[in-house]
Amino acid sequence: MTANRYLEGPFAPVNEEVTAHDLPVTGRIPAGLNGRYLRNGPNPLGHVDPATHHWMLGEGMVHGVRLRDGRAAWYRNRWVRAASVAEKLGEPRRGRPLQGDMDFATNTHVIGHAGRTFALMESGPPPYELTDELDTIGPSDFGGTLPAGFTAHPKLDPRTGELHAIAYLPGGDHVQHLVVDATGKVIRATSIPAAGHGMMHDFSLTERHVIVYDLPLTFSMEALGAGQAVPYVFRRDRPARIGIMPRAGGEVRWREAEPCWIAHTLNAYDDGSSVIIDLVRYPGWFDASEHRAAIPVFDRWTLDLASDKVHERRLDDRPQEFPRVNEGVVSRPHRYGYTAVMGALIASMAPLGAKLPGEAFTNALLKHDLVRGTSEIHSFGRDAAVGEGVFAPSASSTSSAEAAEDDGYVMAYVHNPDRGAADLVILAAQDFTGEPVARIHLPTRIPLGFHGSWIPDA
Repeated sequence: MTANRYLEGPFAPVNEEVTAHDLPVTGRIPAGLNGRYLRNGPNPLGHVDPATHHWMLGEGMVHGVRLRDGRAAWYRNRWVRAASVAEKLGEPRRGRPLQGDMDFATNTHVIGHAGRTFALMESGPPPYELTDELDTIGPSDFGGTLPAGFTAHPKLDPRTGELHAIAYLPGGDHVQHLVVDATGKVIRATSIPAAGHGMMHDFSLTERHVIVYDLPLTFSMEALGAGQAVPYVFRRDRPARIGIMPRAGGEVRWREAEPCWIAHTLNAYDDGSSVIIDLVRYPGWFDASEHRAAIPVFDRWTLDLASDKVHERRLDDRPQEFPRVNEGVVSRPHRYGYTAVMGALIASMAPLGAKLPGEAFTNALLKHDLVRGTSEIHSFGRDAAVGEGVFAPSASSTSSAEAAEDDGYVMAYVHNPDRGAADLVILAAQDFTGEPVARIHLPTRIPLGFHGSWIPDA
């Protein structure tokens, strides 16, 4: 049998949907932390050929924990019921088809917006709407207002309530900046020419600008014809381009940077005549087919709007990914950022034979103070695979305009090797290196996956 690193160890899929109530807790769940922590990720359903399986393409499964009044009320994991998933499970299709062959069990992110829950991915498939208890309602086009596909990484402006997105189709000659209002309707769609066919997994938003990344990882008809699971190739002779457009639309100004791949951005903001962007960057190259890449590092880009200059500065050279910020400061100046050191992920992506630094094999969450230029680390241990850390504001901070940016908690699923199952770990952001405030013990293992959200009760 051919081995596949994404079908083994912390990546191995789970085979059952589980529901559990009144979960055991070590510590105490903070009072007022009422809502759901949800996370999406690929979890292949049925037979998978290990010779061809690619981590990015497994059917989406959402894992969720409901917190209420100091209790962990439930844990659930559910496959997103795209048509193919419903067929495999012998169930009726959910909802009506929207885009035919673009139907897919969205596996990349899960968010709350307009009082609804959406599972997301990029590059064509529509979002799938879920119930509060993670059952699939069906594909969504936001009430008939979505022109085509959506994105894996929308940005919610906390002041306007508008959800911004950059959507694209493989091989298209443009991308679209979409604005979804607070009621869940697309109110604006602006086309941005982008004939380079790049994979735009993420973008950035400031108070005045939309920033898109046209990078050397590009769609390839030849790779598609050859049966490559993810038909994108890294063109080393192609520069990275950063496009800056006014939020309301208008001329896109392009600047060049050194070839690289940017999967995820932390946040961006305007600073006089500059734009500041903090992001995770893969210097040099990214092989989508083999899922191999240069080691990701945490950088700051300063875009000088008065010139064509892009100034790059290394913030932290430790291998890390999945940057997150307090969502209350999206598009505005931020002080803190949170990233994950995911040992199994970094090791799986490293070039064959590469010598990795020792910290690449640990599992930890990092808190970066970008004003002081310092960082704190909360380590979980070599076998305690950790996922993305998501910030949840404290109950008091949501009602106070004077609350500190880090007044809240960081949540992540962490594998507990002693139990062979996952814990939802809650850290106090202002006591980041201290003992977890709470460990919620889940009844099953959770594979390493992608992105999630804290969705507070309305």
